[in-house]
Amino acid sequence: MKFLEKYYPIILAFLSFLYSIFLWFTGNELEGIYVGLWPVTILAFSVAIRQRRRDDKK
Repeated sequence: MKFLEKYYPIILAFLSFLYSIFLWFTGNELEGIYVGLWPVTILAFSVAIRQRRRDDKK
């Protein structure tokens, strides 16, 4: 359970990346580009949330 708790943003980002590739190669280029922005957003939010949690513990 600790593994999922720690790495869930990376797993979600990777899955959305794969979904973006799937959309692109099935002919939905614009949707693929849109979904391709999700991994960056997911990882940025996870960094911000973890930093806020660390600040609250101090």
